[in-house]
Amino acid sequence: MDTPARPTQAPADLAAYMAGLGVAARAAAGALAAAGPAAKDRALRGLASRLRSGVDGLLLANARDLEGARAAGLDAPLVDRLKLTRLAIETVAQGCEQIAAMPDPVGEITGLQRRPSGIAVGRMRVPLGVFGMIYESRPNVTIEAASLAIKSGNAAILRGGSEALHSNLALWRLVQAALLEAGLPAAAVQLVETTDRAAVGCLIAMPEAVDVIIPRGGKGLIARIAAEARVPVIKHLDGNCHVYVDAEVDLAQALAVTDNAKTQKFSPCNAAESLLVHAAQAAAFLPRIGAVFAAKGVEMRGCPRSLALLRGLGGARLAAAVEADWDTEYLAPVISIKVVDSLDEAIAHVNRHGSHHTDAILTTNHAHAMRFLREVDSASVMVNASTRFADGFEYGLGAEIGISTDKLHARGPVGLEGLTSLKWVVLGQGEVRGDA
Repeated sequence: MDTPARPTQAPADLAAYMAGLGVAARAAAGALAAAGPAAKDRALRGLASRLRSGVDGLLLANARDLEGARAAGLDAPLVDRLKLTRLAIETVAQGCEQIAAMPDPVGEITGLQRRPSGIAVGRMRVPLGVFGMIYESRPNVTIEAASLAIKSGNAAILRGGSEALHSNLALWRLVQAALLEAGLPAAAVQLVETTDRAAVGCLIAMPEAVDVIIPRGGKGLIARIAAEARVPVIKHLDGNCHVYVDAEVDLAQALAVTDNAKTQKFSPCNAAESLLVHAAQAAAFLPRIGAVFAAKGVEMRGCPRSLALLRGLGGARLAAAVEADWDTEYLAPVISIKVVDSLDEAIAHVNRHGSHHTDAILTTNHAHAMRFLREVDSASVMVNASTRFADGFEYGLGAEIGISTDKLHARGPVGLEGLTSLKWVVLGQGEVRGDA
């Protein structure tokens, strides 16, 4: 089941090329679904080892991509997402080992109940089959997707962005080597090697070969895939995440958490993009967090009440917020700020303007915290914690294939369980059904 090397330019018959990937993936999915935990874990541990030993080559490949991205004039947040570091490679290697150490979900039977007829009825967790992954910039996604595919018993067809081609190719070759060393088919994880954008159109229209599409990238990419795909899509369009500072709050704690949620890293989808502050705490809190943001070069786009409290801060970049700011995912050192008069107003604002990704309340009032958890309609809702925790690694999933803001099948960080489904199983001892 090994797959030959292919050119990065568009093949003469792109449809046939993509169909070939699909046929190979479907065959590999059957073999991987039948593989035992030992072989899959051996592949994951081998991949972790290869990532560490191959770090210098990976950094060289990534340097080629970074040079090309800067020459092409890519925005700084996109270049940041593209960059691999030794720490980033070590993190994904640890993710592989963490996934290897986790229980194998495939084949687990739950909810088994004996019926009056004598049969026992339960549900078994099984792989989805083949997923297609379409992603931009972040080359670490290649390893996260591959490792989760291997452990969950799914085959994967990966299509990364052209800006990360050299990095993705180098990482994928390590994945294939680890699969073969563990006695698993190399076609269990395939990379679309052509940069022809028409390959995406083919991949999302192959229901005979692909069971689900998982896009990870900009809002435009995901909206297009959701509109045009002929197979189910697990998606989120953007990450307009909120932090709400309640009327009853530990101000020092709120300052630290808000700072981290916004400035720990600007480009991830779980970074805070909007800050809501209860009027009872605005005068005490906003000048303090404003000074922090000013020192870190964060532009503050505020409502009139917030701007009145922020004016006079040395070096502060201030602007009046317009309606579009409440709906914007900046992925940059910019944050919208609004003073609200109640918890009800905060919840309503989040549900109206948020993207249903991740939102946090900072409060010492337990009842307010519980209301926020119940009533905010987002995939992750937090109390007194930074929104930056909203990812698979921090949630103990080992890695994530993406974040889902959908409500069916998977929601929030999609890890092993999100890449499996349940089927009914019936265990009997010769029971037959009689007449009604």
